[in-house]
Amino acid sequence: MSRIELRGINKYYGRNHVLKDINLVIEDGEFMTLLGPSGCGKTTTLRVVAGLEKPQEGYMYMGDREIVNAPEKFYEEPGKRHLNLVFQSYALWPHMTVFDNVAFGLEVAKVPKEEIRRKVENALKRMRIEAFIDRYPSELSGGQQQRVAIARAIVSEPEVLLLDEPLSNLDAKLRIEMRSEIKRLHQELGTTIIYVTHDQTEALTMSTKIAIFFEGVLEQVAPPMELYQNPASLRVADFIGNPKVNFLPGKARVAGDTMTVESVLGTASYDRKSFTGEAPGDGSFEAVVGVRPELVEILDGPAEGSIEAEVYSVMPAGSETTIYLEVGGERILSKQNGLKQYSPDQKVWLRINPDKMNVFCKDSGRLAKLAVMDAQQDQQNSIK
Repeated sequence: MSRIELRGINKYYGRNHVLKDINLVIEDGEFMTLLGPSGCGKTTTLRVVAGLEKPQEGYMYMGDREIVNAPEKFYEEPGKRHLNLVFQSYALWPHMTVFDNVAFGLEVAKVPKEEIRRKVENALKRMRIEAFIDRYPSELSGGQQQRVAIARAIVSEPEVLLLDEPLSNLDAKLRIEMRSEIKRLHQELGTTIIYVTHDQTEALTMSTKIAIFFEGVLEQVAPPMELYQNPASLRVADFIGNPKVNFLPGKARVAGDTMTVESVLGTASYDRKSFTGEAPGDGSFEAVVGVRPELVEILDGPAEGSIEAEVYSVMPAGSETTIYLEVGGERILSKQNGLKQYSPDQKVWLRINPDKMNVFCKDSGRLAKLAVMDAQQDQQNSIK
């Protein structure tokens, strides 16, 4: 079993509190991405799992095995944790061939030579680099070297595969290619993967779940689309999405089972089933309305539920066009598929499904009203 649980993990470097009461469960076979800006604690968390860092407080379990018991000063050795780590720098031995690099760990473990060859060849085939078996790292491209590093990590069939920003040294085209390869590898092997990145695109496209960190705090754990459509806080919403989410000031009032929200987009009402625990039982609060750019529909003329706007600037990018608009003194970004022709100062009309909006409490920064997920939507409120 490769189910991993971190419970109450705290890590300090001197006075610097880098991991703050981390509680995280990674299920067997899951692809969990640890996401966040530089210095947020994601790599330190990975190193705690790997056994390269010892937390001062907390516990860690793999299946039914206790791996870390900080109060008792018990830390299982990294070599006994049945996991392998792929570093950002690849860490290939330059004087060894691809075969020897991949086979090294098996040779140290005194695996029979025939079995080593079979396992190495299978690993290289999985990574589609069997043709390079006799080459040296200096004869390989960056993408090929990364494939060798991953082949070396999977050849011993670990329970858990750890990847620390493995694509950061590759160019954009190779990153896209390697994202596809790593996702395919996970689907074929079913191995538990813990993946560290600051790149939200990597996280959204590959993961079964994402754990997002800020300043040593685990802010939210959720499947990619839930994280995207219902971020738990303003800073999660701001970090996830390209282009960034639109934030608009608003005022909200809860009366009974209804929340009424006013902003430059108009007035929308929601029933209690969409509230989070952050919403007050009754009363008013300063709100921030979050709207993803792709939800901002642009119309050439007025229609039911639309509001008037003015084009500020247009940025075509081939497959999509981003348009900045002004509404009631606020600037709103819309993302449209394909090439769209608009002119600065042109009058247009916007239509936004209010069910897809997030409402945050301005003071706490926490989500107060959930957006209806795409698969859940069964009705549309109307903006008046």
